[in-house]
Amino acid sequence: MANSPDNAPLSELVSGLVSDVTGLLRKEIDLAKTEVSEKASKALVGIEALLVGLVLAIGAIGVLLSALVSGLAALFIKWGMMETSASSLAAVIVGVIIAAIAWTMMSKGLSTLRAGNLKLDRTTTSLRRDVDAVKEKI
Repeated sequence: MANSPDNAPLSELVSGLVSDVTGLLRKEIDLAKTEVSEKASKALVGIEALLVGLVLAIGAIGVLLSALVSGLAALFIKWGMMETSASSLAAVIVGVIIAAIAWTMMSKGLSTLRAGNLKLDRTTTSLRRDVDAVKEKI
């Protein structure tokens, strides 16, 4: 027959408590590792979206500005604008459109990376429960 907690010697109770706390800490560390891994995966998705937005913005500046500015400038010249004014207006219009697309992509990436999305909610809750359980045993 096992000793009841009332009849167990103090050293056995302390040893059991240390063993329980050690096991609990190991489980919490494993949970934290798992949760950090999940949060890192979400962060990578946000970083990928941000990088795609940046690459699109750079590529758009290099390719689209050249082609679209030339096309719009030709259209404005056909409508009777002076060549210099037509080129400048075309560059501004294309630049604003590409900037809006880039801003949208970067905003999406940044919203995924917000601090609230990276909190270790389950680990924090579990640790609070564990602290309460240890306090009850003491």
